[in-house]
Amino acid sequence: MHAVKLENFTPAPVLLPSPKKRIEAIDFARGVAVTLMILSHGVKGLLSFEQIPAWGLVPIHLLTKFSSSLFILVFGISLVVVYGPFVGTAAWPQKRNRLLIRGLKVFFWYKVLTIVEMTPLYSREDILATLLYQAFPVYVEILGFYALALLWVPLVLPIWFRAPLVARLAAPVLMGGSAYWLYHNFDFWGFESLQAIMVEHEKHYTWGQIARGPLILVGLLLGQLAFSWREFRFRSAGLFAAFSAVLFGSFYLIASGNLREWLVAIAKNEGKHPPDLEFMLFSLGGAFLVLALAFAGGNALARILRPITLIGKDALQAFICHIFVIFVFYRYLLGYWQKVSYEQALGLTALVILITALWIQSLVWVKSMERGVR
Repeated sequence: MHAVKLENFTPAPVLLPSPKKRIEAIDFARGVAVTLMILSHGVKGLLSFEQIPAWGLVPIHLLTKFSSSLFILVFGISLVVVYGPFVGTAAWPQKRNRLLIRGLKVFFWYKVLTIVEMTPLYSREDILATLLYQAFPVYVEILGFYALALLWVPLVLPIWFRAPLVARLAAPVLMGGSAYWLYHNFDFWGFESLQAIMVEHEKHYTWGQIARGPLILVGLLLGQLAFSWREFRFRSAGLFAAFSAVLFGSFYLIASGNLREWLVAIAKNEGKHPPDLEFMLFSLGGAFLVLALAFAGGNALARILRPITLIGKDALQAFICHIFVIFVFYRYLLGYWQKVSYEQALGLTALVILITALWIQSLVWVKSMERGVR
């Protein structure tokens, strides 16, 4: 595998994949995260929890709890692969600006999709209040987290790659500890929305920048470690599988007395916002399991499950597509809100996943034709 070195920015130079070659295992893992998100949104976008049968909550809806943690971890890993080789080079200012511009693009779609999500069921006043950060949407709020993260991450990356290993190891712990202390001891001058954005709030469905930021930093650490190994695929898969086993094992030790009740509670999003220990142990355990399978399967698995890999290649377009299908077509135009069975909701969601993959493939074709015309 051809690699480039990040000289002068880490105490021991880190081998990274060539920026010219995509690593399909990462696209596949990201695709799994977005596909699970679509599964969650497709079902919950049409039904209430009361309409979901027990076998739908556990295991089907339970598995979707891997998605947000997986997506954030993959975001951190991708930063190492795609942008790490350029940090400290003459190309970095352009790459940094590209990240910042993408943050603004995501922020634009976050606001547009907020309107799309809320229009069928909410008043104009409620929608306007949400656009002005007086409230938050549910299904598209992850884009709000991603947009803001893309504004501070480019400023952190040069510092990150210059920092000694001990500082990088300590950073996620310090950030997570700060989030915990702020949540319990600081009211953000009485601004609920600001607290929700930074460390989360029990009244709002948000991913806090400081509360979830440690997962980005863990992703950076994992990316640097994994791609410092020449035979990174299977060693990384083994590492991720070990992490998954420890996390799931810890969850089992806590929940073993009432395991079924804990699983149902997590399936119903209890402990997701703000994050509690049990939810995060389960979610991260699943996220690392998916990463282990993605790296072990490599390009072969990514090709076999091509629709999922396609979705992972352009997560923003996948997000835009599935939100429009669920909320414009299913909810608004077809009037399916709470008027279909769970089995029908699953079928409609499978169709959304297929439509999303076809949409991404069509964009790939269009871009290739445009390059051919030039």
